[in-house]
Amino acid sequence: MTITTKVAAVSDIPSPDFSDLEGGDEQQAADIVRSVVAWYNTQLVAERRAPLPDDERIAELKEGRQAALDDQQRLESADPAETGRILSLYAARLKELKEP
Repeated sequence: MTITTKVAAVSDIPSPDFSDLEGGDEQQAADIVRSVVAWYNTQLVAERRAPLPDDERIAELKEGRQAALDDQQRLESADPAETGRILSLYAARLKELKEP
């Protein structure tokens, strides 16, 4: 007796569409803002540990980090339009910050 098992190819499995689920933009916005805050934290640590820390750069980094933290808190009560605005703003900012 032979048992045959049919295995579906990966391309045969439909991709789930989560676009209508709650939390999509909210979670993306929170993740991106958190990534920007982390970038500022990393830069602050590096600048503070530099042989000759640049006080002006440290102040700019702190200001940028605080703005991101403020927006992160704003997300908690943001409506969908504000969430979308923050998401777009921080997606562009993260891209800009990571450019060499």
